[in-house]
Amino acid sequence: MACGNKPIQGTGSVDRNRSGAASGLRVLCYNIHHANPPSKPGIIDLEAIAKVIRDNSPDLVALQEVDVNTIRSGKTSNQAADIAKLSGMPHYYFAKAIDHEGGEYGVAILSRFPMEDMKNTQLPTEAETKGERRTLATAVIRLPDGKRIVFASTHLDAQKSDTNRFLQINKITEILQHEKLPVVIAGDFNAYPSTRIINRLDHFFKRSCIVDCGHTIPVVNPRNTIDYVAFSPDDKFTVTEHKVIDEKYASDHLPVSAVLKMK
Repeated sequence: MACGNKPIQGTGSVDRNRSGAASGLRVLCYNIHHANPPSKPGIIDLEAIAKVIRDNSPDLVALQEVDVNTIRSGKTSNQAADIAKLSGMPHYYFAKAIDHEGGEYGVAILSRFPMEDMKNTQLPTEAETKGERRTLATAVIRLPDGKRIVFASTHLDAQKSDTNRFLQINKITEILQHEKLPVVIAGDFNAYPSTRIINRLDHFFKRSCIVDCGHTIPVVNPRNTIDYVAFSPDDKFTVTEHKVIDEKYASDHLPVSAVLKMK
């Protein structure tokens, strides 16, 4: 099912000389906490999120916890569009997971390169768990050298039980394992590396880091990892860089950056 916003042409500054295929595809994964700095309840700081993106010059960004026209974030604010513009990313796609406070809430993709065939696929939840609905956003990215990849952003269930997360990762792998193009997925999986959720992810994808990767939550004295970048097939990419960015103000998650060189 295709829905959400069509990609737009932004007005920010973009380095047009970079090639995602030649120099490596820089991917950023960021749960932005609807642009609310945890130290400032009720405050929305889109510029802080955009600065993180600008400072790291990604080619592709997977965002989670994105508001569009909600009361808490401003009824006229489409955060996906606003962050894309502020960060100089010329293309964006928002995928709604749920209705929220008169607007929408979900995940987004920002891209330096043209996007096509954007899709929003709702992920399953067990009705009796009363879990919040989650979604998978995907887009075909056309790289400067003519190659194409599928890029995906997702945010899995946050309940203590992993019932819904396991249903959701199974649905994601069911969908993406049939893609004919190389796939890069990034998101907040709400699961530690040793869980069956990440074991399932690892069965079909290779994570950009497996050992000594850096923790992503909490932002102060981080001690757990739940945010990941992964790709498939593993013989199409070489990981040349993986890092957790030490940015403690803008969100309650630390962003993850990976550079993937296509073979």
